[in-house]
Amino acid sequence: MKLLEGIKVLDLTNVLSGPFATLHLSLLGADVIKIENPVGGDLARNLGCVTEYNKKLMGTSFIAQNANKKSLTLNLKLDKAKEIFKELVKSADVVVENFRPGVMDRLGLGYDNLKTINPRIIFVAISGFGQTGPDAYKPAYDQIIQGLSGVMAVNGDKTLNPLRAGFPVCDTVGGLNAAFAIMAALFYRERHGEGQSVDIALLDSIMPTMGWVAANLMIGNQHPELLGNDNFSSAPSGTFETSDGYINIAANKQEQWEDLADILGLSDLKEDARFKIRDDRKRNRFALTPYINEKLKLRSTEYWVEALNNAGIPSGAILKLDEALTQDQIEHRKTFTTKHVEGVGDVKLFNLTAKFSKTPGLVETPPPTLSQHTNEILESLGYDAGQIEKLKMDGVI
Repeated sequence: MKLLEGIKVLDLTNVLSGPFATLHLSLLGADVIKIENPVGGDLARNLGCVTEYNKKLMGTSFIAQNANKKSLTLNLKLDKAKEIFKELVKSADVVVENFRPGVMDRLGLGYDNLKTINPRIIFVAISGFGQTGPDAYKPAYDQIIQGLSGVMAVNGDKTLNPLRAGFPVCDTVGGLNAAFAIMAALFYRERHGEGQSVDIALLDSIMPTMGWVAANLMIGNQHPELLGNDNFSSAPSGTFETSDGYINIAANKQEQWEDLADILGLSDLKEDARFKIRDDRKRNRFALTPYINEKLKLRSTEYWVEALNNAGIPSGAILKLDEALTQDQIEHRKTFTTKHVEGVGDVKLFNLTAKFSKTPGLVETPPPTLSQHTNEILESLGYDAGQIEKLKMDGVI
């Protein structure tokens, strides 16, 4: 059984935030139809590190976000394309778009128009700043939102700040927020029979993820410290040196600190006034770290990870990306599956990472080539071969 079997999603989104949202729906079994511009399609088709794939409109960025989806091309500036889109809306459950505010309304395809065709439709608009407000019409990319949200201000240390996250965290979190909102709107509709519009802003979406840091400022009037790889809420908790690299240790509880001190041969520090209680350790973290590093440098990361975890002290190696993607735990959890992508070869794609006992979400089909399903979808609407050929000649598809 598929959790969202029978749910049809019309996906007009590009690049990351929208495709990431609809990817989760497609992995849960929804019928996601990507509606793409006939010329080039989703912008992510040209994004990636392999030029050859970009030329084939199957860039690595596109491949990562679009499994289990179908591709239909429509030039929505043309009346005939709008007619086809509206026909699809009649039987659809969700429409997702991430154009600038106002674009869908100007096309005559905004929520107010679509709900007259299908009152049960759930219309989701994803944008940088939302559909309203003084910044609503400003252009936005992930790094712009990282800067405006405060994310870059709290990253790094005194020698390297501001600092962006190493992946598009605001786009990704915005996509997750949209997927969550869609599921909630579907649940509401199941109870009350009504669709609704949903306004998702990337700036709004990322803010709650900084809850502890923001709460310290808004409630406790404490501005964030630039601590680099140290955990602001505890000490010793952060990144430390070993004989062959680095290790993360999170001795956040008092008993974990005391056990760590004993294992490292630093038992005398437990009674040192600078380090005896949690808040004092936080204030004196930079005095404590050299003692810990000196002991950790005597043995390897692997040795300390095993020794500390066995003692109930959370610790872990700091892996390179290739090591992280192939570690045993990830293999065991089946985080990835391998599919053949036309013109590319066998690639690893993300499965749904939530593990449902009755309705698991898996990759069943690879990301579609541009317009791969156009004929199939139009035929389902009653178009014959001659009509489809004319639509191609007229630039509608």
